[in-house]
Amino acid sequence: MKEIIERILPLWGLEARQLSQIYSSAWEVDHSCVMKAYRDRDQLERNLRISEILSECHIPVAEVVPARTGEKYVAEENCYFFLSRKLQGSNITDIKDRAMARKMGCAMARLHRAFRECEKEIPFWDNSLLDEMKGWVGDHLAKDEWQIVDRKTYSKAVEALENVYDCLPKQLIHRDVHFGNFLFFEGELSGYIDFDLSQRNIRIFDICYFLAGLLAEETEEAFTKKEWLESVEAVTAGYESVLPLSAEEKNAIPCVMECIELLFAAYYLGIEDRKHAGDAYGVFRFIQNCEEYI
Repeated sequence: MKEIIERILPLWGLEARQLSQIYSSAWEVDHSCVMKAYRDRDQLERNLRISEILSECHIPVAEVVPARTGEKYVAEENCYFFLSRKLQGSNITDIKDRAMARKMGCAMARLHRAFRECEKEIPFWDNSLLDEMKGWVGDHLAKDEWQIVDRKTYSKAVEALENVYDCLPKQLIHRDVHFGNFLFFEGELSGYIDFDLSQRNIRIFDICYFLAGLLAEETEEAFTKKEWLESVEAVTAGYESVLPLSAEEKNAIPCVMECIELLFAAYYLGIEDRKHAGDAYGVFRFIQNCEEYI
């Protein structure tokens, strides 16, 4: 893939003096641009349109650099490539900083508000956390013979989610909210990246995914119960400074976080990674013990 990128960069009038892989489908070009590769042309075109609409809503996203022909992307060897300018800023490293947690809440809410404009123009995949829980998640846990997650715990979580699900607002969400996908520069949000998993789902999924993910970060010092609850408070307060949450959403936050961790446990079991499946169940138990405080 690197050889292909080096070969096609002249189509943008560039030569790669330094090309470094960021992750499996993205490369940084000379510290100034990012080249991303897609196998799915429809997904690429959808993501490009998302970026255009978000930019029109004054949401900071990477600017696409057209090829010399004026095209937004280039096809080469059954792949589609587009180039964007590298956003200023970096990922947050102090995940316990309450001020930054509040800013993450604000950032999620502003993105959700802009996403409503995207839904007016672009069809998106409708997904349901409840359907996933009642479907493949349960299947994977049953295949494991309920060794890591017992049947009673799973059934109770599904029942709790089912009782509130119809009352939870649905809309387009990011679906992969973590500090790696939100960039900050000098303490302020400077850009959103990676809309590959964006879908319609319950709105609070993004909030819950982010908060539960803080507990799964592999850092030297784990969150204490007090520290994490402070982050929960900061993130939700930041979100509500931009968009209000319904009473039903607030009450459902612990339940949704727990279901997300069971989803991760099932996912890891599906790829035969029992260690991380057990870790996800450990996060589930931690959240469960915090329910009344949340």
